[in-house]
Amino acid sequence: MYKVLLVDDERIILEGISAIVNWGECGAVLAGTARNGLEAKAFIDQERPDIVITDIRMPGMDGLQLVEQVKEADPDIEFIMLSGFSDFDYARTAMRCGVKHYLVKPCNEQAIAAALKETVDVLNSRLSRDQFIRATEEELKKVLPHAREQFLKELVTNKTYGRRDWDGFSELFGIPLESGRVRLLLYEVEGDFDYEHMFALKNIAEDLLGGSLLLGTTIGKQVLLLIRDDGELDLLYGLIAEIKHTFGRYYRLDATAALSEPGDITEARRMYRETLQCLEYRFYLGEGSLITKKDIEAASGSQPDEFPYDEEQLCLQVKSGQWDVVETELEHIFDSLASLRLDTAVAKSYAIPLYVACVRQGDPAMLGERLKALALLDEMDTLQSLKEFITGAVRGICEANFELHRSKHSDIVDRLTACVLEQIGNPELSLHGVARDVLFMNPDYLGKLFKKETGEKFSHYVTRLRMEKAIEMIEQADDVKVYELAERLGFGDNPQYFSQVFKKHTGCSPSDYKKTL
Repeated sequence: MYKVLLVDDERIILEGISAIVNWGECGAVLAGTARNGLEAKAFIDQERPDIVITDIRMPGMDGLQLVEQVKEADPDIEFIMLSGFSDFDYARTAMRCGVKHYLVKPCNEQAIAAALKETVDVLNSRLSRDQFIRATEEELKKVLPHAREQFLKELVTNKTYGRRDWDGFSELFGIPLESGRVRLLLYEVEGDFDYEHMFALKNIAEDLLGGSLLLGTTIGKQVLLLIRDDGELDLLYGLIAEIKHTFGRYYRLDATAALSEPGDITEARRMYRETLQCLEYRFYLGEGSLITKKDIEAASGSQPDEFPYDEEQLCLQVKSGQWDVVETELEHIFDSLASLRLDTAVAKSYAIPLYVACVRQGDPAMLGERLKALALLDEMDTLQSLKEFITGAVRGICEANFELHRSKHSDIVDRLTACVLEQIGNPELSLHGVARDVLFMNPDYLGKLFKKETGEKFSHYVTRLRMEKAIEMIEQADDVKVYELAERLGFGDNPQYFSQVFKKHTGCSPSDYKKTL
């Protein structure tokens, strides 16, 4: 029911209209009466009726003055004017104030009821319209965030958007942009994550970027943010790092960021491609880093016709269990791959066959299990993760091979040391000679095996053994001659060189050593 205020300075008319009109049938209720414009104005200010039925001629404030003051404050209140004068000027003034019904007294209850019903219909129509607008606004509030996100997706994928399109959408979404200079910031969450983590990262970024953020959305497994370029690059870098740090602190996950160069809003599609290209280089720059176009330019390389490394030699070292040598070679191989900055697929095409070649040198019973890791290797996103996995697997194979051959190695070293003792006085005694003529082995491999087992190079071992024998011989016969020692300990006819080696080993010459005895 709509509230009605009845205003007339004649008490009889006021009471008569109040009594004869069926207010409920008209869709209204009589909320009050007033004897003049001033009383009516006070009632309206306090009670706010929907409809006012008022006389024009009244003391203090007439009906037209009442209409003007009320309409100025609340234009939605409807008026029905009553007058005992059929003066056109009154009607014209009332209509100019927005009054649609002007009744000349005396008027019957049918005329008043008809005017009242028409006014109620106007209010009902206005109410329906207002309800529709409010409902539409509420729905718009719900869909506006999704519309903003969808618009950003379209902006970076649809090349037809121009400056005029952006201006229209800027007004629609309430996005202030004094200058067209913007950047795109793209995040990708690393490791195993749920889509809830992406929305959390987006919310953290929106909160920390504040007024710099224009739009944000998720595309696939990435979070995309359109930000205003204020020229404060150091400040922006700090915010990007803070977003990553905050996200990592709450969710124990890392995120890699790619930042485009600044550009006009109409270049958003180009900037998006730039950030995608930046993210590809996290294969070399590592997870959790911030990658820009400058990093890409610094990392640009050329693809070689053939990646150089000696696979046969590496496999031989893995087979023999020489982990220290293998580790150095693997380090060199992956450093070379990193410096070349090849496409991800090309880099993997070198790393994965390297892994296969190495695992073939291990226990054949484990080969099938180790080859299952090929799918895992193909999915790895960084060169560092490839390196760590392959290095760990190859180390395990080397250590297993070394343990397998440990007794064999010890036997070879024992035979080598026995040969040295036997030929201690042979001036031609050498690692190459023993390896070739006695043990029938590769000299380089034999030397590395000897050092691994004894911790000493073969040449140092022979020299040390000869000097210990010399000291023993001097202590047993202090009159032994230096040239005799040289001949008996493999220095031939070069006693001077023997003396030099002896002094280097003991700190004094053979003659001085005799005196100390």
